[in-house]
Amino acid sequence: MSYSYLLLRKSLFFLLYFGLVLPCFALEPEPRKWSHLPEGTNFGGVGYAYTEADIFIDPALLLEDVKMELDTWLGKYIRTFKLFEKSARIDLTQAYQRGEWTGLLGGVPASTSREGWSDSFVRFAVNLYGAPPLSGKDFVAYRSQVKIETIVGMALAVRLPTGENMKDRLINLGQNRFAFRPQLGVMHTRGKWTTEVTSEVAFYTDNDEFFNGNTLEQKPLYIVHAHLIHTFRPGFWAGTSIAYDYGGETTINGVDKDDTKQDIGWAFSLAYPINRSSGVKVAYIGTRTQESTGFDSDTLVIALSFLW
Repeated sequence: MSYSYLLLRKSLFFLLYFGLVLPCFALEPEPRKWSHLPEGTNFGGVGYAYTEADIFIDPALLLEDVKMELDTWLGKYIRTFKLFEKSARIDLTQAYQRGEWTGLLGGVPASTSREGWSDSFVRFAVNLYGAPPLSGKDFVAYRSQVKIETIVGMALAVRLPTGENMKDRLINLGQNRFAFRPQLGVMHTRGKWTTEVTSEVAFYTDNDEFFNGNTLEQKPLYIVHAHLIHTFRPGFWAGTSIAYDYGGETTINGVDKDDTKQDIGWAFSLAYPINRSSGVKVAYIGTRTQESTGFDSDTLVIALSFLW
């Protein structure tokens, strides 16, 4: 096996773990994860996101000027319910994606593309303090009276290995493994202003069928994000967010890839009600690596939500 072939394989491994992880799924500064919602209500949403990313790779690996463009069409369903006299919810999220990666490999232009289903996401959350389980007129009356409120919640988000994955390809939309993310959050509202802080840890199962039979392992990734939200009136709000992650080193066949992740993310969101049962949201999400290798991404999102 030639040295150039080994170098190419190493380059592709490196590209995969710094540039091909779906943006905003690990570092996702999304506000209002712990909002008080009426019991027994269904929420649905559809959206579109466009992402551009610059990928930074060790120059010794012969990959330069690597860029990614990714289109994501997203569907989401939320069901609220009561659990042990606490308000709870379950979220189901599924996306369909089309992406293209371009760059220079040994000074020669190269590109590849993928299209298909992403992995599925399930999140179960329960509010441990505050946000009593209420519905109908009781919920409306409670929300109209409360001016100062603190909510404490916990959740478990799971990434399921359901996405498009070809075992003989390095670039895939699905990761062919589970990811478990326990979360703990605090939300405090005073008048029209709300602050929210969430901490979480992402744990990954091994991928024993990674690229022609190799084994991929990843250490936990530690994540924290904070939000400041101003509500103009019910359903009409604007928010700014910031997030940070650290860790997540990977090994392939027991060999450490020396690829600690350290990223800062931020977001700006604006939601506006269309009527009593639907609304629209637009957002910008940016991430920047704090390491010499990694990726910088910019994402624009527009989404429509509705309840019944």
